[in-house]
Amino acid sequence: MLAELHVHIEGTLEPELIFALAERNRVSLSYADLDELRSRYEFTDLQSFLDLYYANMQVLRTAEDFADLAKAYLRRAAQAGVTRAEFFFDPQAHTSRGVPLAEVVEGLAEAVAAGRREFGVDAAMIASVVRDRPVHEAEEVFGELLRLSAPIIGLGLDSAEVGYPPSLFEDVFARARAEGLHAVAHAGEEGPPEYVWQALDLLGVERIDHGIRSLEDPLLVARLVDEQIPLTVCPLSNVRLRVVDSLERHPLPRMLEAGLLVTVNSDDPAYFGGYVDDTFAALRDRLGLTDEQRETLARNSIAASFD
Repeated sequence: MLAELHVHIEGTLEPELIFALAERNRVSLSYADLDELRSRYEFTDLQSFLDLYYANMQVLRTAEDFADLAKAYLRRAAQAGVTRAEFFFDPQAHTSRGVPLAEVVEGLAEAVAAGRREFGVDAAMIASVVRDRPVHEAEEVFGELLRLSAPIIGLGLDSAEVGYPPSLFEDVFARARAEGLHAVAHAGEEGPPEYVWQALDLLGVERIDHGIRSLEDPLLVARLVDEQIPLTVCPLSNVRLRVVDSLERHPLPRMLEAGLLVTVNSDDPAYFGGYVDDTFAALRDRLGLTDEQRETLARNSIAASFD
C-alpha cells in the first residue's frame, strides 16, 4: 500500500493533454508543438517553473477539463501502486483568470468519485492558498469553497515561498481548522526553517510539505521527530528546481536516519520527470535506498495520510 500526499493536480497536466485541451477550448498556445513545449521544462528555480506552470493552466476552462485532468492522474497513480491520493488544487489560479470555482470543484469531485470505482484509488482534495496572491483573496476563495460545500478534506499553502511567510495566513487557517478541516503547508523548501516553525505554531498544520531545510535547525528536527509530524518530501522536484544539487546529494537518507516521518511524493510529475514510482526507482538506482528504507517510506505514507 502506498499513499501520495504531495501532488498538485495542475502539475500533472501532461504536454499531450495541454494540446488536446487547447484544441477543445480553442486556446491559442505560444508553443508550435510538443517538442517546443518540452524544451521549456528546464528550470533555474521555483519561480521559473511557476511561470510555465501557470501559463499552461490557461487550457483548463470547464468541469470536463478538470475531470479529465484528475482522472488521468488517478489512472497513472494506480499504475504506480498508489492506493490513497490526497491531491492539491489551486482555486485562485483559476478564479483569477475567470474560471468559476464551481467548474473546478465539480470536475475534480467527479474524478474523486470515479477514483475508487475506475482505478482503485481512494482520492481526496486539498484546496491550497496561493501564497503570493493577496491575503484577502484567500479568505474570499475559502468562503466560496464553503458556500459550494466543496468536498475538500483540508487547506494547504503553496506557490512562491520566499517572502510569503505562513504568518500571513493565520486567520484563514484558523477558520479552516474551525470548520473541521485538516491543515498542511509548504515550508522549508526554498524558505528558511523559521517558516516551518510558523506553519506549526501559527497555522496549526498537521503535515509539512517539503520541509527539507528543517535539517538546518536541530531544535526543529527534534520537535518534528518527537511529535512525528510528517514531511512530504519530493526529491525529483528538489533537484529540478535546484533546491538540491543532485539526487545523489539529497538529504532524504539523513532525514530517515534522524527519525523524521518522511514520505516520498511526485509534486508536479508532468514537469519534474516522473510519478511516484519513477521517484522510488530513481532513489533506488541513484541514491542507493534499500528495500527496507523504501518499505519504511511506504508505511510512513499510509501513517501520514488523513484517511
